[in-house]
Amino acid sequence: MTRPSLSFLRPYLCPTSRPVRAEHARVYLSIQQRFAQSLAAEHYTGPLEVEKKRRLEQLKRVKPLGEYHPRLSQTASAEKLTLRDFNATYAAIEETRPDVVSVFGRIRSVRTLGSKLMFLDIERDTQRLQVMVELKKLTPHDSLNDSFRDFKKVARLGDWISITGNPTKTATGQLSILALDMPQVVAPCLHHIPEIVENAETLARHPHIHALTSDEPGDILRLRALVYDYIRTYFITSGFIEVETPMFDVNAGGAIARPFETVAEVSNTPIRLRIAPELNLKRLIIGGQDKIFEIGRVFRNEGVDNTHNPEFSTCEFYEVGATLPDVIARTEQLIHGLHTAVESLRSTYFPTLLAPEMDFSAPFAQLPFIPTIEKACSRTLPDLSSPDASTKILEMFKDLNIPAIPNPTLPRLLDTLAEQYIEPLCVKPTFITHHPEALSPLSKSYLDSATSQRIASRVELFIEGREYVNAYEEENSPFEQRRKFTQQLDFHIEGEGVIDESYLEALEWGMPPTGGWGCGLDRLVMLFASKKRIADVLPFGTLRNVVSISKNR
Repeated sequence: MTRPSLSFLRPYLCPTSRPVRAEHARVYLSIQQRFAQSLAAEHYTGPLEVEKKRRLEQLKRVKPLGEYHPRLSQTASAEKLTLRDFNATYAAIEETRPDVVSVFGRIRSVRTLGSKLMFLDIERDTQRLQVMVELKKLTPHDSLNDSFRDFKKVARLGDWISITGNPTKTATGQLSILALDMPQVVAPCLHHIPEIVENAETLARHPHIHALTSDEPGDILRLRALVYDYIRTYFITSGFIEVETPMFDVNAGGAIARPFETVAEVSNTPIRLRIAPELNLKRLIIGGQDKIFEIGRVFRNEGVDNTHNPEFSTCEFYEVGATLPDVIARTEQLIHGLHTAVESLRSTYFPTLLAPEMDFSAPFAQLPFIPTIEKACSRTLPDLSSPDASTKILEMFKDLNIPAIPNPTLPRLLDTLAEQYIEPLCVKPTFITHHPEALSPLSKSYLDSATSQRIASRVELFIEGREYVNAYEEENSPFEQRRKFTQQLDFHIEGEGVIDESYLEALEWGMPPTGGWGCGLDRLVMLFASKKRIADVLPFGTLRNVVSISKNR
């Protein structure tokens, strides 16, 4: 029996005194690698539902599965361009150009005209380009007809393909790329991409499908990026420096909320994810910083509703010497400027999103907390510093037929009154001012001559009944801060909470008069996207969605 003619592929099985040639070794290693990849791909296809199984069989009939995800290759003479660069460079051409360029993108449509011509539309980074694949214009080779036929069989919506060709304009004036070589599939889509998905559960559990079937998720991502960029640029050009503070803390102070808890393995210490960066930012102010801001994530182990998610994005800034009127003016300037910037780019970068219909011009309206409630309910609030203030307000609740609330601490009762009588009035941008001291333990406070109540140097910005900004003149007295922390122990959820002695010790080193605020960035995106649910502006939805994505059930 004669040896196979390709015995050089296994030189160690073919005793010979001749040395192995380098080109023979390269062929052997290439075939061995392709064979190994094919075996691996066959073994690791994962669950095979009917549609996916049919698609895999279709691909395997053309070539092994392991060959469908190659590294990007490029002809030495071809210039590699993004679709955006291609469209910008060749938008004005009137005929085929000799330039050889290479592009790649996701197939969004496939159209065949007879047996020797096909058109594809590809997409990448919001840009589209038509691809012309004409058999007679392709570089000739022995198996060209088979390659053309095979590509027609496997090319489908969702596939990523790479094309090398010449820029051209069709008879109808559409900019295209005329393929010189058969397009190469660099990442096939194994599933059918529907035109539209209306099932809310499918969209929540498969955000990538939502993005593939609608332009809106991409538009929201671009809007979010603009909001972040504008705010960051605004503060930097106003002389602030951007800082980062720890995500983990022992006490997780800065707000009243239930934190997420874990244990640090390095020291076996219970720690918490931060519910606000406020106290650490103020430590930097005490340490000598003058104007600082931070954009980041915070975590509150509480419920999910239309405007709340346990994980959300916030921006906080602190400015030494800023009074409440200064902070109000800066807020009006920033929100008005952001609105102007968003509207100037809306039609270009996020055309699917509706604009909010309201006036963002300064000055914004202002509503004082206590007088507004008293006028709306025709009742006078009791002395909020008295020990029986909660009892008297509960009696007001009964008289006004307001439903009872769980754990009716004074702050919760006052918040409920605000929700009932003030927030519905805040349709256009409106500051709620003169909050009772009990609602603002980290704000300076004073006796208000108009109401004879102790109130905080605080404002909240509400738009369409939703809170966007919480601003203070910061409490800088370690003695007053200790008093307010002690008072707040009774107001924590289920009586929880501790006094942050480390923060009080920091205040003892001297914190200058300072103004600052926190702003929920997800809600700003909701505002300028005209969305009512926070889930609609989060790339992966709320915590419920994230959990269901991970379970994939």
